[in-house]
Amino acid sequence: MERVAVVTGAGSGIGRATARALLDEGWRVALAGRRREPLEESAAGREGALVLPADVADAEQVEALFDAAVGRWGRVDLLVNNAGTFGPTVRPDELDPDQWREVLEVNLTGAMLCARAAFARMRAQEPRGGRIINNGSISAHSPRPLSAAYTATKHAMTGLTKSLSLDGREAGISVGQIDIGNTATEITEGLGTSSGARQADGSLRVEPTFPVAEAARAIVFMASLPAGCTVDSMVLTATGMPFLGRG
Repeated sequence: MERVAVVTGAGSGIGRATARALLDEGWRVALAGRRREPLEESAAGREGALVLPADVADAEQVEALFDAAVGRWGRVDLLVNNAGTFGPTVRPDELDPDQWREVLEVNLTGAMLCARAAFARMRAQEPRGGRIINNGSISAHSPRPLSAAYTATKHAMTGLTKSLSLDGREAGISVGQIDIGNTATEITEGLGTSSGARQADGSLRVEPTFPVAEAARAIVFMASLPAGCTVDSMVLTATGMPFLGRG
C-alpha cells in the first residue's frame, strides 16, 4: 500500500528537505506552501509529488489541500506540520499587535487547522489511523532574545502536540514533536557567519549548525516507525550550540 504524506512549508528549509527525503523513500507526498514556484523546485525530478499551494492559516485552503491529497491517493498516513515563521526580532514593547497575530496564525492556528483536517481523514479511512509530526523548536524549551511571538507559539505547540496525542489514541493516530536547533536553513544562515546570533547578554556569537538533511532524516525515522510505537518528543541540536546552558 502506498504511504501518503502531507508536508507543510515544503518550499524551503526543513520542509523541502523532509519532502524530498520522504519522496526518496517511496512516499507519495503532497507539498504545501504559499507559493507554487518553490514547491515545484522542491518536487523537481522526484516521482510521487503533488504540488498544492495553500495558506495553512486559511481553513478553506487547508480543507482543499487535504481533499486534493485524498483525491489523488485515497488516504493520508502522515502530516508533517512544518510551516512556520520566526516573525520580527524586536523587544516586546516594539512588537506590533498585527505582527504578533500573524505569527500565531501561521505557527499555531495553521498547525491546528492542518491537524484538524488530518484527524478527519485519518479517522475515516481504512485502514484507520496515521501519524502527525509537529515541528517545534528548541524555543519550545528555551527562548532566544527578542522572540516573544515565536517562542510563545512553540511552547504552545508542545501543548497542542500532547493534546492531539491524547485525543488520537482511540483512532490510531499517533502524534509526536521534533524540536530542532541550528540546522542550516535560510532562517539560521546568519548563525555560523561572522555576524553570529544574539545571546542573552546582548552579545553576538557564532554558533555551530548541522546539515538540514540530518533533520529530515530524523523526521523520516519518526514517520517510518510501525504503528505500534512512536517518538513522542525528540530534541535534535547542533553539537556544542548554546541550549542547555543558554542564558
